[in-house]
Amino acid sequence: MSKKLLSLGAVLIAIIAMIIGGRFMSERKPTTPATGAAARGSSVLSVYTHTATPRLLEERVTATGVVLADEGVDLTAETSGRIVALNINEGARVARGDLLVKINDAELQAELGRARHVAALARVQADRQKQLLSSQGASQEAYDLALSELQVREAEIALIEARIQNTEIRAPFDGTVGLRHVSMGGYLTPATRVATLQKTDTLKIDFSVPERHMDRLKTGGDVSIRVAGLAEAFTGSIYAIEPRIDEATRTIRLRARAANPAGRVIPGAFATVEVPLREIPDAILIPAGAIIPGLNEKSVFVLEDGKAQPRKIEAGLRLSSEILVLSGIKAGDVVITSGQLQLRPGMAVTPVTRASAETNPDRQQ
Repeated sequence: MSKKLLSLGAVLIAIIAMIIGGRFMSERKPTTPATGAAARGSSVLSVYTHTATPRLLEERVTATGVVLADEGVDLTAETSGRIVALNINEGARVARGDLLVKINDAELQAELGRARHVAALARVQADRQKQLLSSQGASQEAYDLALSELQVREAEIALIEARIQNTEIRAPFDGTVGLRHVSMGGYLTPATRVATLQKTDTLKIDFSVPERHMDRLKTGGDVSIRVAGLAEAFTGSIYAIEPRIDEATRTIRLRARAANPAGRVIPGAFATVEVPLREIPDAILIPAGAIIPGLNEKSVFVLEDGKAQPRKIEAGLRLSSEILVLSGIKAGDVVITSGQLQLRPGMAVTPVTRASAETNPDRQQ
């Protein structure tokens, strides 16, 4: 009985095996040239490309700097004393020579009056000696002594007048007075800052650039200046270059001048300065992402007859998202800008646009 069961089981297993095998063979289809080509076509990589087109490139360097007044001083006195006149209106415009502060000079005025009387007497004595000398009534020596005395007295007057001038603070140039730090009747010393005076119709901008740009810096060149709080940029002109390199920062300091007619920019502001260095008329630029860095060289893949081919290049100036190619790429070359990790020399590729890739995401491998 057991032998019959074993035989029946073997027959059932054989039947099941035949059914499964037949079903597997029925599902397999013969490979045709069409299906093989389709399989091979599925390995074509879709890539983004960039056509090299010459264009004008202006090389610029960006630097940071500070805004200065065209002229700016701290108003201080040259002598000490009590303030008897204070003609400072904070934030007001003043003209050159305007009297801003007067220190008590009563004692000096008294000395000046006495010196003038003494000088007047010395002048009379000198005139008398001159008349006597002409009539031989006095010696040349007597006249010389009288003349010398007159000159000494006149020098004393000039000295006192200069000391009186030191009791006055006058505007050295046209400008705007800042906040004052003294009051009427206060005691003033040369160490006391009275106020500031700024001339801001024209501004100066100090900035520094790396020394490697030294050969392309020149006076007279225009720069673009931006400051915080002001939406639009304004233009200035370089008028001075420091004739030495800063040893600590390896930079060169420059100074530009710019008009400030509306007075919107004030001294002390932080400035960002763009300095044009040179113009390259037929520059070839490619996206930075297209470059494959090597140990001692750089290369890119270009599209030739539907295939990716490597090309060694010499890279130059690097911009924010592009690189200047000095050699290796010519006008009209199609540079592959995506899929660098999958690309191989001679590999078939299909160029696509970003718009089509976004519409059909399956096309971008």
